[in-house]
This record gives sequence, structure tokens and C-alpha cells, in this order.
Amino acid sequence: MMTKKTISASRASLILFLCQMITALEVPLDPILLKELSQPPTITQQSPKDYIVDPRENIVIQCEAKGKPPPSFSWTRNGTHFDIDKDARVTVKPNSGTLVINIMNGGKAEAYEGVYQCTARNERGAAISNNIVIRPSRSPLWTKEKVEPKYVREGDPLVLHCSPPVGLPPPIIFWMDNSFQRLPQNERVSQGLNGDLYFSNVKPEDTREDYICYARFNHTQTIQQKQPISVKVFSMDSLNETISANLSDTDFYGAKPLTERRPTLLTPVGSTSNKVELRGNVLLLECIAEGLPTPVIRWIKEGGELPINRTFFENFKKTLKIIEVSEADSGKYKCVARNLLGSTHHTITVTVKAAPYWITAPRNLVLSPGEDGTLICRANGNPKPNISWLTNGVPIAIAPEDPSRKVDGDTIIFSDVQERSSAVYQCNASNEYGYLLANAFVNVLAEPPRILTPANKLYQIIANNPALLDCAFFGSPVPEIEWFKGVKGSILHGDLYVFHDNGTLEIPVAQKDSTGTYTCVARNKLGKVQNEVHLEVKDPTMIIKQPEYKIIQKGGQVSFECTIKHDRTLMPTITWLKDNGELPVDERFIIHKDSLAIMNVTDKDDGTYTCVANTTLDSVSASAILTVVDRPDPPFDLELTDQLERSIQLSWIPGYDNNSPITNFVIEYEDAMREPGVWHYQTEVHGTQTTVQLKLSPYVNYSFRVIAVNEIGRSQPSEASEQYLTKAAKPDENPSGVQGIGSEPDNLVIIWEPLKGFQSNGPGLQYKVSWRQKDVGDEWTSVIVANVSKYIVSGTPTFVPYEIKVQALNDLGYAPEPAEVIGHSGEDLPMVAPGNVQVHIVNSTLAKVHWDPVPLKTVRGHLQGYRIYYWKVQSLSKRRRRHVEKKILTFSGNKTHGMLPGLEPYSSYKLNVRVVNGKGEGPASPDKLFKTPEGVPSSPSFLKISNPTLDSLTLEWGPPTHPNGVLIAYTIKFQPINSTHELGPLIEIRIPANETSLILSNLNYSTRYKFYFYAQTSVGSGSQITEEAVTIMDEAMASRQVDIATQGWFIGLMCAVALLILILLIVCFIRRNKGGKYPVKEKEDAHADPEIQPMKEDDGTFGEYSDAEDHKPLKKGSRTPSDRTVKKEDSDDSLVDYGEGVNGQFNEDGSFIGQYSGKKEKEPAEGNESSEAPSPVNAMNSFV
Repeated sequence: MMTKKTISASRASLILFLCQMITALEVPLDPILLKELSQPPTITQQSPKDYIVDPRENIVIQCEAKGKPPPSFSWTRNGTHFDIDKDARVTVKPNSGTLVINIMNGGKAEAYEGVYQCTARNERGAAISNNIVIRPSRSPLWTKEKVEPKYVREGDPLVLHCSPPVGLPPPIIFWMDNSFQRLPQNERVSQGLNGDLYFSNVKPEDTREDYICYARFNHTQTIQQKQPISVKVFSMDSLNETISANLSDTDFYGAKPLTERRPTLLTPVGSTSNKVELRGNVLLLECIAEGLPTPVIRWIKEGGELPINRTFFENFKKTLKIIEVSEADSGKYKCVARNLLGSTHHTITVTVKAAPYWITAPRNLVLSPGEDGTLICRANGNPKPNISWLTNGVPIAIAPEDPSRKVDGDTIIFSDVQERSSAVYQCNASNEYGYLLANAFVNVLAEPPRILTPANKLYQIIANNPALLDCAFFGSPVPEIEWFKGVKGSILHGDLYVFHDNGTLEIPVAQKDSTGTYTCVARNKLGKVQNEVHLEVKDPTMIIKQPEYKIIQKGGQVSFECTIKHDRTLMPTITWLKDNGELPVDERFIIHKDSLAIMNVTDKDDGTYTCVANTTLDSVSASAILTVVDRPDPPFDLELTDQLERSIQLSWIPGYDNNSPITNFVIEYEDAMREPGVWHYQTEVHGTQTTVQLKLSPYVNYSFRVIAVNEIGRSQPSEASEQYLTKAAKPDENPSGVQGIGSEPDNLVIIWEPLKGFQSNGPGLQYKVSWRQKDVGDEWTSVIVANVSKYIVSGTPTFVPYEIKVQALNDLGYAPEPAEVIGHSGEDLPMVAPGNVQVHIVNSTLAKVHWDPVPLKTVRGHLQGYRIYYWKVQSLSKRRRRHVEKKILTFSGNKTHGMLPGLEPYSSYKLNVRVVNGKGEGPASPDKLFKTPEGVPSSPSFLKISNPTLDSLTLEWGPPTHPNGVLIAYTIKFQPINSTHELGPLIEIRIPANETSLILSNLNYSTRYKFYFYAQTSVGSGSQITEEAVTIMDEAMASRQVDIATQGWFIGLMCAVALLILILLIVCFIRRNKGGKYPVKEKEDAHADPEIQPMKEDDGTFGEYSDAEDHKPLKKGSRTPSDRTVKKEDSDDSLVDYGEGVNGQFNEDGSFIGQYSGKKEKEPAEGNESSEAPSPVNAMNSFV
């Protein structure tokens, strides 16, 4: 036993070694090589084993083979030689073994039925085909029969038999009516695998006279029809005795009354059955049951699970279908039929057999003289197949002896082969379910190495991918393969490379430095050959800007970007796909170089968009999803349930949300009785709800509709629900907004908000209006009115309180008792004026007024407040009257004082006070006279500087527009400005109030001066105005001033100077915008009034100059206006009244909310400051 084991192990090692050799020695399918090498025949094409032919057409039996030299062909029929030359109807195609049997001219296909086999032979061996069984197809007619009508009682089962004629191949069965319409099938009525039509129970609608079974023979494209079957379904109650007497038991199905029954099986019969199926086929198991109600079928496998992904249910679960069955699918399958009354079952035992199938099919073997090899033929099946060998079509047992071969079961071992050992071997594996036949040749050749890959072949690959460099070779013995890189490179080896048995060199991860020339060398004992190939490694194509997920509203536009980076030697193309298919042909899709734009997006544009960048070597893609959102589709199928007097349930089915979740539903109602076509808001619910309980009012004819809402907007309203009229009832509520007011001193007007339509709860809506005087013990007075919302009670005392109530009622009764409200009869004008009016002067523009309140009984109405009338009598400084303009301030509530703002200083005023109610004002108090004290004056109306000389300037001015008192003096301050724009010492001169001009002497020539000018009263100094002026250089210039100004050259010079100044101003403006400081700015800083320099917070030093209003002329490039005048500063005070008058607003105590203020000119600085002499340009400007 040990020896036997050792031999088996040695044989296994030899077989493994020789199998590796077999793979290496296969002859490549190279056309040039095949032409040069001798090769035994190989069958390349043949007809199927079971060949059913159309008897109306010529029979073509294929047999094609290749070999060197080209093979010759011969045929056997039914095991004996088929002499083709003796049958004129049989021909062979040129250069082929294919038979053509001509039966279209009087021949019969049945005459050529049989088993055919083709043999292809040349000097190196013979290959044979399968046994090809030729049978003509058959489509016979139905045998003539008399089909009796079927009478069946309602609820009973019924089977209509088809029994089609036996054809070749079997026909396809289906049931139709006379109009060639397929009969409807369902769980109750269905067709079995045998073609019969089964009724689990019949219904009256099954009555018809055209149940027709059709058989379609696909091979001949013919359809055969059975005689129509008539079925009549009756209920037992409708069968009369006459009909019953004329029907035999065989004609009538069933005799029991129509009752429900548990299931029984119509097919298969009994409780068990057996089924045999072949491996790889489709297993079909069927159970059809009858019963009432109709049973349902369920399938289980005992002791296991039905195979996943291979199990399907057909014919309403009556058929179990398992595809690609294997031995593991053998077992017991149970079908269970169940209805409400019970169940039944049937067990089918399935056995899976197998025709032979290959485990290892024999492969062609190419050997060189003296080598060893094996042919292996291994197959499996159930039962296990028998293996037999043939050589050149002859059983190997009777074939000529060959000392180089030895047969060992499913293996032939070859040793020390010679050229005479070349032959074709056939392996036949067969059992009772079929056979397999394979040809494999042994070709003994002695050939030097050949490289079949073209020389200098160029390979281009993308970096970081495998590179496969071919070196297809042939030689006998098998050549050894070596690879080199470069002209003088060493042999390649190591982990960086993979060397395949077919000669291919693999670089698993090629890099840019892998580029170069590679040499393949093939050598065996008969010679050596080499070949060069070239490798180029390219940069990969990358998408550096990928399309991104987009959400877009329907009707909008969207764009997807796709920017790529690629090797400069490759030319990419960009293709856009939608849902992995081509883009729709639509002008709305616009493809740019790096993007895809979609205009006017629609619902159909929703999907996945893919950018594909292709080159000749690689392809990359990136995808993004486009979600198109829109307002929801309207809800539908509105249904009203749980209908009660005061509530109802509304349900609906939501419409499609158009990719934006529904957030809520809005329910609206229509009152078809009162406002048909007008929809009102009822309520709203969350977007996950589809039902809502709605509260209803009596006596309303309701219709409802639902609107879906998402983030995009509201859907169209749904179709209206059915109408629902609620019953009438007494009113649930009374009118709101009940008030009692008087329009006249002797009446009471009672008003209310009437109930809206559905609040009436019924027909005949009216109002019961009741009233009585408060606190006098009167009885209620009532009146019932309709269709109004106001009632007037006449003859009432003036302004007395009343208790009032308004109650709703209709034809069914009164609403609940209403709440009482307090109202008043009509008001009259107040009777007395406030007394003891006193005025307290706060300052020159503000006064406080006090008064005594009037008795409330004299107000004769709702006290609204007190009103002060005041007006200016005259200005004390001007001593003249002007137009009297009365002003009014109102102080709400029971106030006894108030503030009068915005008064003019040094003026006489009068005022009076009146009480106010809802009717109007009462009488005025006696006029009260008061005077305001002096204030500071406004700025002088103008300051004009003229007549410049070498050492003097003339100043003229106008008095303040508002002196606000008696002027006592004017003050002029001035200081020089030197060439560095520094300010010199400040000089002050006081001028009498009656003067209007002044000549300043002893000034420096050609010097710029800055002047500050203001007026004074006894209270203080007013706002100042400023101006600058320049003394001239010499007297001659002064005398020539007029003459020069009229000369043309001087006018031209001035224009040039003006243009230059404009350019300089533009440059300065640009520099200022850039944030820098520049000389002009510094000069302006130097000219600033020294007394108005802001103090820095930290050290008290002067801060940086900020442009003040009095220096605005410096910004405009001219320090004085052309007419040497200065416009007065705006210092008008804005009157903000303290009371509730036209112009004012007061606090509760009457204090003034606003601020009374005016603009003041800043004071000039005392002392010396740095200054700068004016530039010539500025000096010239002063002369013009």
C-alpha cells in the first residue's frame, strides 16, 4: 500500500509539472505562425447536438475546422459512412465540411432524420464533431372533437382542459377570446403549466362562450386554435326544475349550495409527488388550489431556505421558479394553500440530476521531440459519467500502438515523444442524461524561438498604473525569456517587476522614470531572438474643479463646473452625461469649455450629471446631483368622515412635494350659503399630517380645500371637498365692541360689531339692545333690532353714565347673557375757563405757565386736557409790531402747568388757557402779558473788506438779523499769516454799536490777515463770522489794477493760472483720498483759529486740525468770495414745542423734549501761532 501511495504521489507531481508545460507550449493564434507550422485539425464550428430543422427550408449541418495542411471532411449517418456523392440533394460547401441538403424542390425533411457526425482529417490526425441529431419540427392540428358547454354553479371550481397536440418542439399555450384578447388572470383564475385554465371558484362574470386555447409553434411560426368552450355560471336559486332535468351529472359541475369551503388542490393531486430536474436548468413547481374564498399559496423548503437571488414566484405565487439549479437544491418543497376556513398542502420531492459537465477539459499539447506531457479529461455528473478515449476518431483500444503514450483512466501520459506521436485525441464523458465530447491534439514540433510582438511597439500608459509590455513568443522547446532596459542595461529582476509565463513584463506601478526602451530576449537550444519595445509614462488626467451638488427651483438656471488638468501630449475630450446616459437633445443645455449650463430648469432635469474627461489612455469622471425643487402639487382625494354637529374629520392624500418637503397644510373653507366662491382660512397642520379634526359652526354649508406649503411656496388649492351643512342652533356669542357714546348733548349712541355670517348659528339673526342710567336704580329699557349695528337713545341728560348690553338672538333662541359696559351720553362744551394763570420766565427762549384746574362738573364731558394759545406782541429791540401769529400747545390730562419753548428773546408775548373735552374748547382765560429777557445776538449779516493799500484795509458790515436785545458794541479780531502759514499775534478792537465801517491802518504790506467779527449785547457775545484779506505790494500795482485787468494778456495769464490751480486741486484731492497729508492741508492747519483747536485727551496739547465750517472757503481754493462779502451763518433756532401743538412734543410734566440751539462762530486764538506768508497765487486771487 505504501508503494502504491508513492507512485500516486510521483504521478501527481509529474502531472502538475507537465500541466505547466502544456500551458507554456500552446500555439499562439498568430496568422503568420499558423501558416508556417504544421498543426492537426481542430473543429471550430458545428451544429447543436439536438438540431430541430424547419421542414420548409433547406437543412444546413455545420462543420468547420482548421489545421495545417487544411483538413479534409467526411460524414457518417446513423453510424455508417454517408456517401455524399450518391445523393444529388446533398452538397458540401467549398473549403468546408458543412452539409447543405436541398429539400425545397420536392424533398422531404423526414427522409434525412438521423444522427450525423463530421470528421476533419489531415496528415497529423483527425478531429470529430458531436453526434448531431437531425429532426424536422412538427406543428400538428388539434383532433376534431365536440366541445360541450360547461354549466357550473357560482362558487364551484372549474378546469378547462387545453390538451394541445404533441409538437416538436412543444408549443406555447395561451387563452384568448374571439377578439384575440388575452383572458384576464388573477389569484382566482390562472393557467397551469400544462396549459389548462383553472378556476378556484367561478363567478357570474365568468360566463362567456369564447374560451379558446391557442398553441403557438415557434419553430414554424404557426398558431393552432382549439374549438371555443362555452361556460355558463348559475346560482342554485335561478335554476328551475326544467333546466335541472335536462342536465346530466357530467354536464353540471357541483350540486352543493353556495357555501364557503376550505381549500383543496386541483393540481398536483394527492399529498406528495416527485420531480427530477437537471443541473443548470430551471426548476418549476406548481400548486393550484380551489376553495371559497380564493386560497392563497405559500412555498417553503423543508429543512432549509429557498435560495436567495435565484427564487422567483410566478402565476400569482402558484408557481415556484428556481433558476440555475444545482445538487444543493434537492429536497422537499411544500406548497400550502390557505383561506379563512383552513388550509391544505402538498409536498414535492425534488431530485437534481446532472448531465456530464467539465471539471478539466483536455487542452491542445505542443511538444518538442524527446519531451514529456499529459492530456487530462475530467468531468462530473449525476450519475458519475464514464470516461472513454479515442485517437483520430478511433477508440484508443483498437488504435495503432504508440510506445510514447500510456492511458491511465482520465489521463494520457506521454514520454519521449517523436514527430510520429502527433495525433488528435477525443475524450467522451457520458451518462444517461447526456455526453461531452472534446478534441485535443498532440503536436510534436522542433522550432527555434520566435517573438510575435511587433518590433519597436510603443506602449503609452498613465503614471501609477501597471504597465504590461508584451513579448508573445513561440518555440519548441519552450524558450526562456529575459528582459533588459536600455541599450546596455542589465537583466531586469526584483520586486519592481513581474515576469509572466507568456513573456509579458509587468511594471506594477509605473512612474515617469519608467519611460524608456525595453528589450525582450527569447532563447532555447535551437536559437535566440530579441525584440525592442518602448514605454512612455504620461501624467494622469485629473478633475481639479468638480461639479457640486445643486438645488435649484424650477424655472431657474444652474451651472456645473468641470475643470481638468492633463498631460500636455494628450488631447482630452469632455463629455457630459445625465443619469449615465447622453444629455437630452435640448437647446436649454449649453456646454462650455469647462462647464455645463442648464437654462429654464424643468422637473425632468432632476438627476445625476457626470463630467467625463477622456484621453486615449485614461478616463476620469466626477458626478453631482441636481435636485429640482418647486412648489408642491396640490393634495387630492379629500374625504369627510366622523360628521358631527360641531366637528368633522377631513383627510386627504398629499401631492408630490417636488423634492422640497411639505412643511404644513393650510385648510380653507367656503360658506356656500352666504359667500359662495369666497374661501376663508380655517386652520393649518404639520406637513406630516393627512387628517385633521375641524371645529364647525352651526348653520353653515361648508366646503373645504387643502393647500400644501413647502420652502418654495404654496401649491395650487386642492379640489373642493363635498359640501356639509351643519344644523342651526342658538347663537354662541354676543356682539363685541359694544360702546355707548353721545353724538349730541341729549342722546346716547349705542354701537357694536355685528356677528359675521356663520356666527349667527341660524336664520333670523337680531340684537336685543338694553340700557339704563347708572346708579339711579332705573329698570332696563330694551329694544330688538335687526340688520343694524347702531341704536340711538334720545332725550338723555348731558354726559351721564349708562349701563349698556347687546344680546344676539335668532329663530332658535338667545345667546348667553351678555356682559355690561359703561357708556356716556353726549358731551357739551366746557362752561368755565381756568383761573389764576401765572407765567414764570425760565430764560430768554423758555417760559413756564401755571393755572388752576376747572371743576370736573363744569367740563361736561371727558376731560382731554388744557390748551394754551400764545402769540408775540412785539420785539422790544425793533419797537414795531408785526403780524400776529398765534401758536397752540395742548397738554393732555388734568395738568396744571406747561412749558412754552422757542420764544424769541427780548420780546412781549400774550397767552390764555382753555379747557378741552370731546366736544371742544371751553371759554378762554383772560390774556396774560409777559416779556422775555435779552439774549445774545446772531452773527453780523455780512462782513466786506475792500480798498486794500500798502498798509490799510477798509471793513464794512451789517447789523445782526436777530439782535435779541440792545447791541452795545462790535468786536473785530485779526492776525497776520506768514509765508509758512503760521498765525501771528492776535489784535482785538472794540467798535461802538452805531458804527458800520472801519479803516484799519498801520498794516504790513503784501501780508495776508484773518479777521473774526461779532456783535455783543449785555448778555454776551453772539456768533462770529470770519474773512481773510491781503494788503498790496506797492502803489503802482494798485494804480494799474484796473488797467491790467482789462488787458488781453492778463486775462490769458489768469486763465492759465486758474487751469494750473484746478490741476493742483485735483492732485491734492487724489492724495487726500489716499489718506496722506500734503502741503495745502498743512497750510490750512496753520490758518486755523487758534482758539478753536481741539485739545488732546492725554496731554492737553492742541490736536490735529479738523475742517470747521468757518474755514470752508479755504477748501474751495479761495479765501474770500469775489465780492469781498461773507454770507451770514445759519443760526436760526428750530422751534420744538413742549405741548401737543403743531410743532412740539412734551413730557408728562410739560417739559420740553428737544434742544434749542444755534451755530456759533468759534472764537479767535490769543497769542502768537506759526503762520506762513501767502503764496503769489493766493495774493493774485485777492486782487481780482
